[in-house]
Amino acid sequence: MSEPTRIVFGTDGWRARIADDYNFVNVRRCARAVAEHVVARGEQGKGIVVAYDRRFASEHFAAAAAEVVLAHGIPIAFAATAAPTQMSSFEVVQRSSAAGIVITASHNPWTDNGFKIKSSTGAAAGPEMLAEIEALIAGAVGEPPVRPFADAEAAGMVERDDSFSAYEKFVARNLALDRLRAADLSVLVDPLFGSGATWIPRLLAGGKIRVREIHSERNPWFGGVNPEPIPPNVNEALAILAGGGTDIGLLLDGDADRAGMADERGTFVTTLQIFALLAYYLTEHRGLREPIVKTVNETSMAEKLGAHYGIPVHEVPVGFKYVGPKMIETGAMMGGEESGGFGFGMHLPERDGIFADLMLLDLFLRERDAGRWPVSKAIAHLHEIAGPSSYRRLDVHVDRAAYPALKDRLLVELRENAPATLGGGPVERTQTLSTNDGFKFFAADGSWLLVRFSGTEPLVRVYTEAAKPADVDANLALGETLVRGA
Repeated sequence: MSEPTRIVFGTDGWRARIADDYNFVNVRRCARAVAEHVVARGEQGKGIVVAYDRRFASEHFAAAAAEVVLAHGIPIAFAATAAPTQMSSFEVVQRSSAAGIVITASHNPWTDNGFKIKSSTGAAAGPEMLAEIEALIAGAVGEPPVRPFADAEAAGMVERDDSFSAYEKFVARNLALDRLRAADLSVLVDPLFGSGATWIPRLLAGGKIRVREIHSERNPWFGGVNPEPIPPNVNEALAILAGGGTDIGLLLDGDADRAGMADERGTFVTTLQIFALLAYYLTEHRGLREPIVKTVNETSMAEKLGAHYGIPVHEVPVGFKYVGPKMIETGAMMGGEESGGFGFGMHLPERDGIFADLMLLDLFLRERDAGRWPVSKAIAHLHEIAGPSSYRRLDVHVDRAAYPALKDRLLVELRENAPATLGGGPVERTQTLSTNDGFKFFAADGSWLLVRFSGTEPLVRVYTEAAKPADVDANLALGETLVRGA
């Protein structure tokens, strides 16, 4: 008999290939550990929120997880349909639930699915909670108990949940939706076939604003691309914008907790620029001065904006399991990570791509009122304050079986043989990531190169930010050489 799959939660949940490690047996194992964690804390009466995305069989995996939770005497709020991941965070907060479970693999390839856990704060489960759950999974013996879903629902243990109306009211507390709806503006939305489809058009319906959405239908294959809102995955949207007649493009990933955008010319706006734009919006237009939380792979523009506005900036490891708790600890106004995930103190300490996109829309309307229009001109104004920034990420894919050995080799080689130059200048500092999963190299002019091992996929990510696009190209080439050892 084969050994049970070793389940480890990475930067954003546990993910694996469907019908391989990701199967009903392992989903039930994860659900049992979450249920036992809640029971051990005496919080079973608070219930657990269970949600899912549009991936293959996600609703069935969610039902399997729910049946295990129900067998532990814990009531559930079960999503009525596929919904953005942040809706589980929203419902956990609204209901004061003990935890949340979401069946999603976010922006992973269509062949994968995943299991995310939310804490009682609505934030992603932190390292301590995940360590407890991993230990419970590893130490469990036998098959998890299950209670048939229909039986539990008939007994009143299941509430079918549709979050849209409540979420709309929640958003309206911090954004003037009527003002956005009344704007004379043309918007293109691309949810990449994911569970965020129709949400932005519905939130903006009933006014003058013109919203066109593409890729709204469910497609578990995601059109053959990874549902991450970056080129080339969003090239169709960029081409539509380049054709003219649209003021801005708003993008979402497969489970809608990550945001993306493009300007009126079809120029992709990097996730680092978006982070800086949102920080600028909250300070310049909303007058906030609370701290900012950023991951180690986020933009150095954060520090420049922090210095400009007198705002503390806190850096944490990659993953919202670090960002969310730090936001709560510091009372931060926002937190973000390179992959397009942004959370807001006024809203949720968790990523919300829909809310972030709406805030970007509000920002550019305010910039238009200030005479900085179109969108590209407003972005240029940001760089006058925060300095120039060119950025790109390269994903170096590795055979899954060879991945552990590659990580072990690079952890030694990159520490002992750091590059001497970066972007034409000397490397003046090397930072070993506190999570021991990579290294960041800094040049004197503020340019940086980060080599980091993914916690959810067999790949090495190479990130760089520099003042000049040519330096970005050179830095990425250097990073790929370091990884491949050529």
